[in-house]
Amino acid sequence: MRTRHPLQLVNSSAALLILGLCSFAPAQTPTTTDARAKALPSITAQISSAPRLAAGESELYCAGFIEYAPSPNYLEVVGGEQEQEQRTYAEGDLVFINAGSQHGMRLGNEYVVIRPRGQFKSVLSKKDGWLGVYTQEVARLRVTEVKENVSVAFVTNSCAMILNGDLLRAVYPRVSPPAQVQNEFDRFADPSGKQRGRIVLARDGREMVSKDQIVYIDLGTEDDVKAGDRLTIYRPSGRGNITRFKDEEVTPAANSGFESEIFRGGKFSNKAQRVKDPNGTGIFGPTVTTPDVVSRRPPVPRKVVGEMVILNVHKRTATAIITRVAQEVHTGDFVEVQ
Repeated sequence: MRTRHPLQLVNSSAALLILGLCSFAPAQTPTTTDARAKALPSITAQISSAPRLAAGESELYCAGFIEYAPSPNYLEVVGGEQEQEQRTYAEGDLVFINAGSQHGMRLGNEYVVIRPRGQFKSVLSKKDGWLGVYTQEVARLRVTEVKENVSVAFVTNSCAMILNGDLLRAVYPRVSPPAQVQNEFDRFADPSGKQRGRIVLARDGREMVSKDQIVYIDLGTEDDVKAGDRLTIYRPSGRGNITRFKDEEVTPAANSGFESEIFRGGKFSNKAQRVKDPNGTGIFGPTVTTPDVVSRRPPVPRKVVGEMVILNVHKRTATAIITRVAQEVHTGDFVEVQ
């Protein structure tokens, strides 16, 4: 009797198994595929219809302001739970307030911590006298325990370190205006003819600012501006208000002294402006100058460098956030209501 090799037996079994699987495998028809697709759960992306806001919570409650003739305020931070080890307080700390139940303090009262820095006026503004008291907004806190003459408060949010002597004001709701509609940014937009002012200060003493940063302008309720107004940031045409050139032209010569004595590469300066009279007899110019050209040109567009929206308004000033920029913005730039 003939005996098969073990490898041959394995190959034969594998072949039978494959044939069996092929004979019982169901055909994949479009109907089966459609049924499986219908059985799968559908996922729908939820797209929020709420408009994007121009300012976040930090910008709304930490912006600061310049307030004309603020009302007297006696509520202040007078210490803290950990005052043996520290003199500054921040989010998560417990501080003491110099008022209790005898002064009308109630559990759950919320306050903004402010720090007046003094009267402010600016040479950049055309308004006479003080613009108001520049006041920093430092933190927010909530009263957690009330004693007879003192209260304990929990610091819920901090923009900077709280110091002993910082004052308190009641919290009022603040709503951010929507962000700028993403229309085309017109770098050469014509003037609107509405109220004009200037950026007189920026938060934290910055002198160069950009998008999403806080500035203060010398337009207020006395100028009929309101929260939500959008303004164009611009600079007048002509000489800038940062750099001043001592000499308008660096290389005023038209010719002479720009070629070698041997190779004679050409006597004319490659940087000088054109001669006033190319057919004249004078071989050394004179050349035109930038002031000459500017003095006789027609009006040219102003330089638009950004946009802003007002967050809150006081009598002579307003606090605003920069929403778009074309280049750096700085204190002294002009603003105009759109």
